[in-house]
Amino acid sequence: MSNRAGAILIAATLLCSHQPAFVSPSYAQSPGGDGISNFLGNIFPGPKASPAPQAAPGPNGAPPPWSGEDGASGHPLMTASAIREAAANFPNCVASMWPDAARRNISQENFQRFTAGLEPDLRIMDLMDSQPEFTKAIWDYLDILVNDNRLAKGREILAKYKPQFDAVEKAYGVDRYAIASIWGIESNYSTQMGDRNVVNSTATLACIGRRQAYFKDEFLTALEILNRGDLRPEQMRGSWAGAFGPTQFMPTAFKRYAVDADGDGRRDVVDNAADLIASTANNLKKDGWQTGRSWGYEVVLPQGFNFMLADKSKATSIAQWQQQGLVRADGKPFPDSAEKAYLLAPAGTQGPGFLMLQNFRVIMKYNPAEAYALAIGHFADRLRGGPPFVQPWPRQERVLSRAERLELQQLLAQRGFYKGTPDGQFGGQTREALRSFQASIGAPADGFASSDVLERLRSR
Repeated sequence: MSNRAGAILIAATLLCSHQPAFVSPSYAQSPGGDGISNFLGNIFPGPKASPAPQAAPGPNGAPPPWSGEDGASGHPLMTASAIREAAANFPNCVASMWPDAARRNISQENFQRFTAGLEPDLRIMDLMDSQPEFTKAIWDYLDILVNDNRLAKGREILAKYKPQFDAVEKAYGVDRYAIASIWGIESNYSTQMGDRNVVNSTATLACIGRRQAYFKDEFLTALEILNRGDLRPEQMRGSWAGAFGPTQFMPTAFKRYAVDADGDGRRDVVDNAADLIASTANNLKKDGWQTGRSWGYEVVLPQGFNFMLADKSKATSIAQWQQQGLVRADGKPFPDSAEKAYLLAPAGTQGPGFLMLQNFRVIMKYNPAEAYALAIGHFADRLRGGPPFVQPWPRQERVLSRAERLELQQLLAQRGFYKGTPDGQFGGQTREALRSFQASIGAPADGFASSDVLERLRSR
């Protein structure tokens, strides 16, 4: 599971055009044999997550209440009866975590103070376990996140906090544009950070639902942060899954990576720009960021290219990719032909290709979705003054509906290509199955789930 939850579903939330991502994001695991939920529709495996369908607000504009229905995952702890039973036991569940809190050196006074008045937020159960319909493609996603307004704000942030960015680049060797890009995409530069009480949300998830062990650690860590005095309770507001701050740290990620950059004795990643920028840089650095290196390159693929090579498990040197006929889309030479990269072809034969380097993998550790990492890398390049992508996307392509994605998997399974459980969520297994089917009919094996390949499956 990822370090944070805040912007893991910014794409999905924006694409569904409902409430801000930081009011209802999640990376709660979804069911399915393919393993990874594809919130972009038909190409990218992303985090196991899905926001709830839009619901009518409660009285006086309050957040909508819990639906009272079973969760979509089918998990026994997500049945309506199990949720009600766990909710009734919520006070006892919270109280039972005191011994664990004591082992973390949280004082009893603070435990009682920070847990007083907590009530289960059952709306989170709907947000955790929904299976919405997404109908946007990668090119629309990039259009939404990498736009002129966000770029203008990002340049303002870079100028306003230049001394802090200068110090962080010197101390950590992490590119300022990458940090500014994460800040912009995670919270639209601190304007969309979420407004749920992090302690209440993580306590709810620690006591109710299918991820209790994971969220118990997040809950106790949130209490540690407050007990130490790094943040005040009113600062710890964020996503329903517990991510907070402009770059959306989960409590355990804060514990691992947050630093006190200005020496005031607090690690304030919410309101202190120096701590925020340094902590985000520390995160990337500890995850393996390579100083002075790019995240990757847009490349042109030759005619007749073997798309079976477009797989993150098949990384090889750029020199070897050049031998396969790949060239940079902007016509520039590759700076280091010895670097290892894997090929991503999100739109198959119809769109641009990308050679992804180590720093792209680091961004994916921040949020394990290739689409997210591509947006971060591209936005960083644009903030640096770089141009848009050179090659066009197949904007004429119709993105498959969830029902069509499920049908496609079922047809692949019937023909022996897909070994997982059809669930309408595309990941590596589906792409591999698609490639095998395409190869069997003599089509380019690019793994792109187009409406044409669905029709070809239907006709066989």
